[in-house]
Amino acid sequence: MFRLYASLRCTMLIALAGAMAAGAARAQSALPPEFTQALARAGVPREAVSVMVTALPAAGPAALAEAGSVRGAALPTAPTAAAWPAPRLSHRAEASMNPASVMKLITTYAGLDLLGPDFTWTNRVYVDGPVAGGVLDGHLVIRGSGDPKLVLERLDALFRQVIAQGVREVRGDIVLDNAIFQVPERNPADFDDEPLRPYNASPDGLLVNFKSLVFTFTPDAASGRAVIRSEPPIAGVDIQADLALAGGPCGDWRAALRADFSSPQRVHFAGRYPGACGERLWPVAYVQPRAYASRVVQAMWGAAGGTLAGQVREGPTPPGARLWVSAESLPLSSIVADINKFSNNVMAQQLFLTLSAQAPGGGTFEGSRRQLQGWWRDRFGEQGAPVLDNGSGLSRQERASAAALTALLRRAASGPLAAPFADSLGIAGVDGTVARMRERNGSSPALGNAWLKTGSLRDVAAVAGYVNGRSGQRYSLVALINHDNANAARPALDQLVDWVARDP
Repeated sequence: MFRLYASLRCTMLIALAGAMAAGAARAQSALPPEFTQALARAGVPREAVSVMVTALPAAGPAALAEAGSVRGAALPTAPTAAAWPAPRLSHRAEASMNPASVMKLITTYAGLDLLGPDFTWTNRVYVDGPVAGGVLDGHLVIRGSGDPKLVLERLDALFRQVIAQGVREVRGDIVLDNAIFQVPERNPADFDDEPLRPYNASPDGLLVNFKSLVFTFTPDAASGRAVIRSEPPIAGVDIQADLALAGGPCGDWRAALRADFSSPQRVHFAGRYPGACGERLWPVAYVQPRAYASRVVQAMWGAAGGTLAGQVREGPTPPGARLWVSAESLPLSSIVADINKFSNNVMAQQLFLTLSAQAPGGGTFEGSRRQLQGWWRDRFGEQGAPVLDNGSGLSRQERASAAALTALLRRAASGPLAAPFADSLGIAGVDGTVARMRERNGSSPALGNAWLKTGSLRDVAAVAGYVNGRSGQRYSLVALINHDNANAARPALDQLVDWVARDP
């Protein structure tokens, strides 16, 4: 029976691939003039662009709220060849391109498909020793689950749960067990020489608050100073409390601060803060990421009312340790919304690693690459398989074609995962990374009618998702640009989205 099912599925996939290829041959190959003109202004040639626009045969994002999502539901039957109309536009659609953060669409849809939208990570706290009268005579162990969003509010709630269950004083150490992921240490400066950018944070089996500090600067005209607040609390780091205000326009306010984040024990600002800026936030990756979780856990355990005789350190969960409390993460449907709407790289990598985390040896990049490659072959066949690295798009190695991404978008729009997947995309002019489309073009017909994921690297600009046309037809759209001037071509991608929305 299994062989018969597999044979039928393969036949259907081959038919679908043939239909797409035939449709591509009939598709409009001439790029819209407004798009090509914007590319020319950016200095980007047509040969650096890959585009595919196709009509969705049935329900699209506007109807997704009614589609529902069911964990473990049967996958929809692959559509017949006749179900797919010819692409409205196809230009170099089979070209293998760097998609930047559009790669997150593959990781998040695979995660929803393999794990289910209701999947959660379980964070566990163990005690290694007797407990009496609120005192643990031994170690308290926090065992990470790979939770992509263990932010300070949820870590605080976990500690208060530990205390409520009867452990307030720890006479041993607090041990951090992050062994669920096996990832090599990486210099955060390796990718683009920007080690203090939070998007360069490395994944971790016990990822605390994205390994970042958020500084808030609030001007106080009466005192002539700007008050500095930071979160989360972090032990052993001296953070300056205020600095002088400066007159004049806001301008490059971060440069005006003359910040020094180089010391793990001290954060200093030698400049002034322009009062015209009002209140501003500055998220910064902690300079010593390996020590971040230990310092934050120590500070937050104390803030929750706990005491600690020993130290906070990394280590394995002892074999005889007893489970004390556990807490579930946010559901995967919520996690993928953060990943796609706000293009969170480290959260995407956490999900990517989770795909192999249950196998012997823990979650590894290589294990997850194999897992996702097998999933792709099962769902879409061999042709057009993406080249995977870490699943986030923050990579020079990852590749995908517009045709392959179109196949994924089509499948995602027609099955039980349609709602959580589309809900994870930014709404043009409303939220996520496409919120500013309204500022760039307030008259765009795509505003409020397009659900999109963007991608940007130094030499990559990309967009993919769903667009409602004025006719009522819904489309999938993929556009990838790989060129030294790619970032200057972002207005061209806006023009293309508008063209799709202004369908005949």
